[in-house]
Amino acid sequence: MIKLHPNYIKKNGKEYAVLPFEEFVQLQEELENYYDLVSLRNATTKEKNSPTVSFEDVKKQFGI
Repeated sequence: MIKLHPNYIKKNGKEYAVLPFEEFVQLQEELENYYDLVSLRNATTKEKNSPTVSFEDVKKQFGI
């Protein structure tokens, strides 16, 4: 879990949270990881019943 240290600013009746740059980058990376995980889970569910090929068969197919 990321420990965030936001500063709050009010401007024109709206409130904004400002993060240190390092925390912002870390938060972006965490979000990317989350979306990657969601995509992986969706793909795994979608391909759940698809036929598979063993690694040994692939090696034979490519002459490795």
